[in-house]
Amino acid sequence: MTMLKSMQRLAMGALAILGWLALTAGPQGTEAHAAEVKVAIAANFTEPVKEIAPLFEKVTGHKLVLSFGATGQFYAQIGQGAPFEILLAADKATPTKVVADGHAVPGTQFTYAIGKLVLYSKTAGLVEGEEMLRSGKFDKIAIANPALAPYGLAGDETLKALGLFETLSPKIVRGNTIAQTYEFIATGNAELGFVALSQVIFVSGGSRWLVPAKLYSEIAQDAVLLKTGAGNDTARAFLVFLKGSEARAVIEKFGYGIAE
Repeated sequence: MTMLKSMQRLAMGALAILGWLALTAGPQGTEAHAAEVKVAIAANFTEPVKEIAPLFEKVTGHKLVLSFGATGQFYAQIGQGAPFEILLAADKATPTKVVADGHAVPGTQFTYAIGKLVLYSKTAGLVEGEEMLRSGKFDKIAIANPALAPYGLAGDETLKALGLFETLSPKIVRGNTIAQTYEFIATGNAELGFVALSQVIFVSGGSRWLVPAKLYSEIAQDAVLLKTGAGNDTARAFLVFLKGSEARAVIEKFGYGIAE
């Protein structure tokens, strides 16, 4: 892409966000609205949103207050009155439930990224495909808690699709989040494990296998505006920005798919 086209895309994104803020601002302008947005973010999306946040802040002058964790934990916290205004989940089901529970604004849910699962080891040459799983020549395999983390569910689905879940169950160590699962591997507490592609796409060394999508349910990651953010125009502006070209470029850079 030429520099001119990049500048044109940036300008169009800026105009879209500024236009949204102008339309939703009251008679006193955007300064009358909240300058911060509290966002609950699935752990697998940590690094992408750390790049997206400054882009949004540059365009709007407003800040994102980021909290990272397991989607299942956020669901429980939102139900207990946590003050998050936006949820960026690691699945589609949780935002759907949040809307059904009356904690989110109907009609604001959309898929912002489609996740990809990787079997990863920090040891070079260890993981070359499903053969490593079939060999069983390892002591521990890290998989996130499937009740809390959709990537953990995808890991379990992969083992079941390969007919290996029962055999390997004694070797599984569970992380509460996909971030903790990665830490198990990075620190050597597990020789290998299932993580999000986004977590290792820029990690040099080690070995990895991009798990075929046919082995697990699609990881459609949905965003939704929570009722606590319904009156925050900046929260709505961030959701618009997340659908824009600048945010999408970052999302794709980290290996996610984009919903059509």
